Amino acid sequence: MTIQDVTDYLETIAPSELQESYDNAGLIVGDPTTKVIGVLTSLDCTEAIVEEAAARGCNLVVAHHPIVFRGLKRLNGANYVERTVIKAIQLGVAIYAIHTNLDNVRDRGVNERIAQQLELDNLRLLRAKNETGTVGSGMVGELPEPMSETAFLSMLRERMQAEVVRHTALLDREVTTVAVAGGSGGFLLEDAKRAGAQVFVTADYKYHEFFDADSQIVICDIGHYESEQFTTQLLAELLSTKFTTFAVLSTELTTNPVHYFVG
Repeated sequence: MTIQDVTDYLETIAPSELQESYDNAGLIVGDPTTKVIGVLTSLDCTEAIVEEAAARGCNLVVAHHPIVFRGLKRLNGANYVERTVIKAIQLGVAIYAIHTNLDNVRDRGVNERIAQQLELDNLRLLRAKNETGTVGSGMVGELPEPMSETAFLSMLRERMQAEVVRHTALLDREVTTVAVAGGSGGFLLEDAKRAGAQVFVTADYKYHEFFDADSQIVICDIGHYESEQFTTQLLAELLSTKFTTFAVLSTELTTNPVHYFVG
């Protein structure tokens, strides 16, 4: 099997044309005709991830976040992006990113995995982009049983392995419907309100944006890494069920650049 075989399969699940205009999903480093000897999945691709891939016998990293977003004018190791690309070339490790295209699919996508972590039922897209409801942004679903807001926050923190949950004022009502959006999902807030969600789980909220809850919904910001970390396992599952001629491994590293002081 070649890198092209792997990427072609992934793009049957999340076609490249579904990525947002600002994105840079696809094969970033490597020759698509190279034979795959092993794949390492991760949320991010850093120097450490490339080194881990090589050490564990993998010559392809499949990451959610692209290491290169904007054009590189030089390649001299001046920053972590350039160093990662140089390291990948040196070690013969290809890098493939499956980013907003995986965010924008209803089935087997980033937001479905978040919903599964929270055991939500009756899933549907927050903002559908086609008539069949198979392409779009975010997801909304129902809890198996109603929960108090504080019980939900506790469950959310545990299930999403979040160090902290930043949230707006609680509204003293039961939580039955939950909206989710992996990563920077604040643009879907009004969709979450229209969907009847009592809680909106996402990341990357700025101070003034929390006011937009406007006592209509509880915004829960769990952190970008925390919201999408289970994508690593999702990618490994997708690949290991399709390919059996090479190993598919998940990274053992935590790439979250945000740390929390709780002492």
